[in-house]
Amino acid sequence: MTSHHAVEILLTRPAAPGELRQARCGVCLAASADRTRLMAVCSARSPGGALHALRRRLGARLPIDVLTTHYPDRHGQVLLNVALDHAAEGALRQAAAVLGQRPQELLLRRVTASRARDEQERARRLEVRLESLLADHQPEEVLACVAGLLHSRRHHPARTAP
Repeated sequence: MTSHHAVEILLTRPAAPGELRQARCGVCLAASADRTRLMAVCSARSPGGALHALRRRLGARLPIDVLTTHYPDRHGQVLLNVALDHAAEGALRQAAAVLGQRPQELLLRRVTASRARDEQERARRLEVRLESLLADHQPEEVLACVAGLLHSRRHHPARTAP
């Protein structure tokens, strides 16, 4: 039995309009304003099958970096489909063998650690910016300003550059 799976497609560079037209033949795609992220719905027996099918259909038409399932599965996991070049795949296999792990497990650990570091760095940068604001403004002023910005964005979404 096949189901429909939402897939996010991250590109290595913005897709050219001609590339998008060609890719849309046979696959319904929605592109972000900067054309570096696409969304598709794919029929397949499993989320992994949907990722594999889209990689097969679109891999030669678009500069695909990563495919991900858009919604977590019943275990809370989002699947990734990453195409590594031969050198990177060999290095990953070798490192995994040294650690006694499967390459998929090592890649998962590395991606998870990288995301955690990125989130910590973003939180640190936000704290630094807030500390700077609080040096010149009262906490109530900063809070009121943020509330106003969030309220205006909800009613008037910020435009992104084409």
